[in-house]
Amino acid sequence: MKSSAVFALLAFAPIIAGCSMARDFLPERQTARVDPADGQIEPIHAAAIAQDQAVFWVSSNGCTRKADLNPTVRTEGDGSIITLRRVKEDRCRQVRPEGVELRWSFQELGLPSGARVSVENPYQLPTS
Repeated sequence: MKSSAVFALLAFAPIIAGCSMARDFLPERQTARVDPADGQIEPIHAAAIAQDQAVFWVSSNGCTRKADLNPTVRTEGDGSIITLRRVKEDRCRQVRPEGVELRWSFQELGLPSGARVSVENPYQLPTS
């Protein structure tokens, strides 16, 4: 190895070591553990959070019901994040391009009245 290459490695060694040590002082990012039985994340047409309710518009082939979806709630900072997961596939054949409206009260979600809430699901435009 040439002396200039060795010098470069020695010069950057403290920086590289400092980066790996910095990880020891940073808080670990918490990842939610999801059981596959909790279903797949459901793309939504729209969502609204108002009057202590979470309202979602989701795709439907004609048979989607509230029991087909599982809202999971996690706390992050001073708010909560809802992720809507589909646990039962809609196998009907009467496609509703506008989707269906499903709502959960904060009480059903285990949220206090007036809680700050956001939605994690991706948005999907209706197919019409």
